[in-house]
Amino acid sequence: MSTLSIPAILPSPEEDCQRLRKAFQGFGANGKTIIEVLGHRDARNRAEITRCYFKLYNESLIERLQSELSGDFQRAVILWIEHPSIRDAKLAHKALQRKGDRDIWVVLEIACSSSSEHLIEVRQTYCSLFNSSLEEDIEFQFARQGQLKQFLLSLVGSYRYEGDEVDEQLVKSEANSLFCGIREQQQPYNEVIRVLSLRSKAHLRATFQYYKQEYGISIGEDIECNISDDNKLTSTIRATIRCLQSPEKHFAEVVRSSILGLGTDEESLTRAIVTRAEIDMKLIKEEYKNRYNKALHDDVVGDTSGYYRDFQLTLIGGN
Repeated sequence: MSTLSIPAILPSPEEDCQRLRKAFQGFGANGKTIIEVLGHRDARNRAEITRCYFKLYNESLIERLQSELSGDFQRAVILWIEHPSIRDAKLAHKALQRKGDRDIWVVLEIACSSSSEHLIEVRQTYCSLFNSSLEEDIEFQFARQGQLKQFLLSLVGSYRYEGDEVDEQLVKSEANSLFCGIREQQQPYNEVIRVLSLRSKAHLRATFQYYKQEYGISIGEDIECNISDDNKLTSTIRATIRCLQSPEKHFAEVVRSSILGLGTDEESLTRAIVTRAEIDMKLIKEEYKNRYNKALHDDVVGDTSGYYRDFQLTLIGGN
């Protein structure tokens, strides 16, 4: 499902470091070489290159890239080579400072599209980087938005079973309790928050599927139709359901919304491509094509330019 292209015969980290070092010489860095090296290495290779670069030249590769590059290209490359837990911790911290609807998506993406072990690592890294916990910052930033705060805290604090076994009776029971809560509006969010933050992804997918079969409407649509007292919480819950049920649909929407309208939301576009290139970008491309009848490759070409465009296209692969 990854779209990352890695050479059949991989150069050694030392050779890659030498090419990068040469790319930094002279007036302006050679972006093409940087893309050729870093854009075609997986996470393990990139970590080895980073360590090797410091050993060879006694300087941080990330700091050198920050000084040599600029703009969206710089931010995308740095995000790409940072350790995944550091990257996600920084993304979450920045999103919490802004608190916009789409910024909240960053937090739920990390909580819902990661493994439980990775989520724990992100929380540990967050503490070491910012001298406060992810939970503390959510508590502070959303102090006046009780249910939204509780929902985000439940998501980032969850540790889900990651197997495929599903209790069919529990699936039916929880689908029914969700339906009753939503339709009768008897503290509907409490039950939704409990189920979404507690159950495994396999269990939730089965529950959502049974919900639609039994009641003739998806749970996300049902929430939108019947609960309108807190639009921000409602939109966050619907995005969470989408991200848990089908991450490729969620990230296809993130990409699409980042390129619509006047100007491009490069931060959202970069986040979606960089964080998913090694996971499910192939599925995202297929979903994008099916949903919007356009190739993701073509839309990226139309809305970006320069080395930034070339780097993004390298990560998403051919058209």
